[in-house]
Amino acid sequence: MKSISNEGKTALIVGATGLVGSELLIILLQSNEYNKVIIWVRQHTNISNKKLEEKVIDFEEIESYKIDNKVDHVYCCLGTTMKKAKSKDAFTKVDLHYPLALARWAKNKGVSQFLVVTTIGANANSMIFYNSVKGQLEEALCSLELNGLQIFRPSLLLGDRNELRLGEYTAAKITRFIPFIFKGPMKSYKPIEGKKVACTMYKVAKKEKSGAYIYNSSIISQIAENDSIS
Repeated sequence: MKSISNEGKTALIVGATGLVGSELLIILLQSNEYNKVIIWVRQHTNISNKKLEEKVIDFEEIESYKIDNKVDHVYCCLGTTMKKAKSKDAFTKVDLHYPLALARWAKNKGVSQFLVVTTIGANANSMIFYNSVKGQLEEALCSLELNGLQIFRPSLLLGDRNELRLGEYTAAKITRFIPFIFKGPMKSYKPIEGKKVACTMYKVAKKEKSGAYIYNSSIISQIAENDSIS
């Protein structure tokens, strides 16, 4: 499908301070595709850029939030951990309820592309709580019938965080010392850099694909590596 020019368009990133979101913000601010990049945050980031518009919002009120600009693409990079959330209810609020509210807001605004990060193994029926919540989110998003829904399922993420996540730390060590493990059927489980996920999200958004699509980790990596950012 031929890319449609995004010149003069506006992007909204929610979750711009996380690993993928922060990488995505850099890419979008450096690109010529958007005239404006809006980020919704809980507290000020002190990031300065002429294209950037930062809004501190109450995430409990996402659906009622009003914005003057026409928003073309929404990038949802929200996510937390059980360690930070401290309860299943709090975790579900951040990883399911907030993204779903954002998607409903995006639909009401006529957004053409909604791009969201979930996880490899997302399945509403999973016995793993994390995967189950992500799967519930995917099912709920698909039921909204958004103009364009792009779901990204990365494996464990690699990159610099402000916090230590044991699973990601361990995966990074395994990848470094015994990379041959992630071959064949295990290819999709190979840890992936957050920057690659962000890069692929940006490239996919430019395609303006209608309908719902899911990108597993190996495909995310392939798209990031095979095409230059332009």
